[in-house]
Amino acid sequence: MTPAPRRAHIGALDGLRGLAVTAVLLFHAGHMSGGFLGVDLFFVLSGFLITGLLLEDLGRRGLVAFWERRARRLLPALTVMVTSTLLLAWAYATPDMLRSALQDAPWVAAQGVNWHFIGERIGYWNASGTRLFAHLWSIGVEWQFYLAWPPLVALAGRGPGGQRRVALAAVAGALVSLLLMIKLGTAVDTTRAYEGTDTRAFSLLLGAAAATAPVRDAVAGLSRTAVDVICVPLLCGLSASWLLTSGEKAPGLFQGGMFAHSLGSAALIALLANAPDGLAGRLIGSAVPRRLGELSYSLYLWHWPVYLLLPRPVAGLDGWGWTVIAAGLSLLAAIISKAAVEDPVRLRARWTTGRRGWAALTVAGVMTAGLWAAIPRPEPGAGTVDVSRLDQL
Repeated sequence: MTPAPRRAHIGALDGLRGLAVTAVLLFHAGHMSGGFLGVDLFFVLSGFLITGLLLEDLGRRGLVAFWERRARRLLPALTVMVTSTLLLAWAYATPDMLRSALQDAPWVAAQGVNWHFIGERIGYWNASGTRLFAHLWSIGVEWQFYLAWPPLVALAGRGPGGQRRVALAAVAGALVSLLLMIKLGTAVDTTRAYEGTDTRAFSLLLGAAAATAPVRDAVAGLSRTAVDVICVPLLCGLSASWLLTSGEKAPGLFQGGMFAHSLGSAALIALLANAPDGLAGRLIGSAVPRRLGELSYSLYLWHWPVYLLLPRPVAGLDGWGWTVIAAGLSLLAAIISKAAVEDPVRLRARWTTGRRGWAALTVAGVMTAGLWAAIPRPEPGAGTVDVSRLDQL
């Protein structure tokens, strides 16, 4: 089988990331009831891009090289954020919030915090507003996907018809995941359906299917005008879902609504990847959403700790005034993280390669573990949390 052709960088997909992270920030600030669906768009984008990379690399590089690149891309910024948040929590958080952060941090390090929250019955919709690492459930889901999906692609994708087999596996897995969400989404507390890797896999797998040759071939014959005509209602539909969906109580959200949102996202991504220079692609890939998309990972990492630790109101401002300050501080932290951590590691600055790189990694890990061990654990009941400061996650 011929590996998938290497794609040039697509600015419109960065723009989609920018729109998604904006929706999440507004949702967590209490201004967009369905903005949590931006995480679904992140998942679909991840499935699409990761599967594209895996198909490109068939016969070129092994899985170890793939996992190393993922670790270099994602772990340094995550480590810096966790370490900094623990320090800030030690200095400024309530005892309950600090104790929860210390309990959750090892699960964050193990990339399994979503299952920790599920096992401890920490409700996403009614309890996670007190936990500084609550938003990292989605990072855990992605990492678990990175571990499970690449070996399957490596096995199924080789030989004649490989990409068709990968597409079939992705679609079949997405349907199984949908059935699991429908079954588990009827519970009074939908945290299991919302944060489970198995129930959220359909978003990643629909994105994965969109990266395969059968889907690429299906959209390749569309003209730029046809792509724009299809993209406009898709964009309007996604935007309407973000504005109108009323949290976990939305009718049909766990009975196919979230699947439909992911399917629309996958279609939009496939179309934009096919014709990124059309009107829709140029609009979504314009400067502001594209720049936000380039910062989206660090912005997502930092915004929730900032939101929880920043007093509300602050400087006499609440509502949109508070949101502007909180989002601005999150953006500043993301810019610093990208410039000081992500870019040097990604571009392989001298201190990130060879023995220097391993030494830096070791020092960072030891410092984080040492800080976690050194912070005194508050006794239960030593303080209370005003959960009315923020709308729940």
